[in-house]
Amino acid sequence: MWQAVLMLGGFVIVIKGASLLVDGASFLAKKLSVSDLVIGPTVVAFGTSLPELSVNVFASIKGNTGIAIGNILGSNIANIFLILGISGLIYPLIVTKGTVWKEIPLSLLAAVVLGVLANDKLIDNAESSVLSRIDGLVLLSFFIIFLCYSFTVAGRIKGSEDLLPAKELTIGKIIALVVLGLAGLILGGNLVVGGAVRLADLLGMSQSTIGLTVVAVGTSLPELATSVVAAYKKNSEIAVGNVIGSNIFNVFFILGVSSVIRPLTFQPRNNFDISVMVLASILLFIFMFTGKKRKLDRWEAALFLVLYAGYIFFVIKS
Repeated sequence: MWQAVLMLGGFVIVIKGASLLVDGASFLAKKLSVSDLVIGPTVVAFGTSLPELSVNVFASIKGNTGIAIGNILGSNIANIFLILGISGLIYPLIVTKGTVWKEIPLSLLAAVVLGVLANDKLIDNAESSVLSRIDGLVLLSFFIIFLCYSFTVAGRIKGSEDLLPAKELTIGKIIALVVLGLAGLILGGNLVVGGAVRLADLLGMSQSTIGLTVVAVGTSLPELATSVVAAYKKNSEIAVGNVIGSNIFNVFFILGVSSVIRPLTFQPRNNFDISVMVLASILLFIFMFTGKKRKLDRWEAALFLVLYAGYIFFVIKS
């Protein structure tokens, strides 16, 4: 099945491209004497979401709105249920008050805002629901607020500086990393979108279903790797902050950029996926108050994995 091979190759290229671009940006920031405490959280929050950005930009340009919306909704659901589920089984995740009272509610707000903006038909009795360019600008405005918040708390994210390269490179090598990274994102994103469209046609599935499942999990692999390694090292703040930051970034920035490039038609059935995304954030918030406060226990992580398996089964069968 060459479509699957094509898409798999795209994932490999886009993830490698993201890694090269993040390294290049990190080296450049260090060269410009930017503090590690500022670069670190930026790498965590933004670097792991570059595959979603690459895929969504190409999906928007090509008019594959089902993949663009499905990729973000599916990635955000996978981030909490799948990635925190696996990470929490490795090591119970304890987070700070700021994560509980500010970042998790902000991820919930992102899901709610998306649900409101995407439901023109339900709210205004419009003929169809569309994430318009104006909606995209609204999402980007929220992203700017989130960005300002991220820089104010940068110094409090313990361990983020460990993700940064210790050595220094020449400007020529830094530019080469950035160029190669961008080339990987462009080539890989194009391959993933093309492969996903052909795979959907071959399997008789909608582009939205492919976006919610295969594409979403593939673009979430950097988040999975980062959070699993952080959990293994017992660095809970990175494991959880990586996921929550990525979810906020995905909605406010990536969907914002995608809908500015081309208005995205929103299908009513995607309201179920937004509801699951809202449920995931609410459950994560509630679990911070069960047992020991601000801790995701192993049984709660296991429940997340069960819920994700149920969600995937429902999406494929429906």
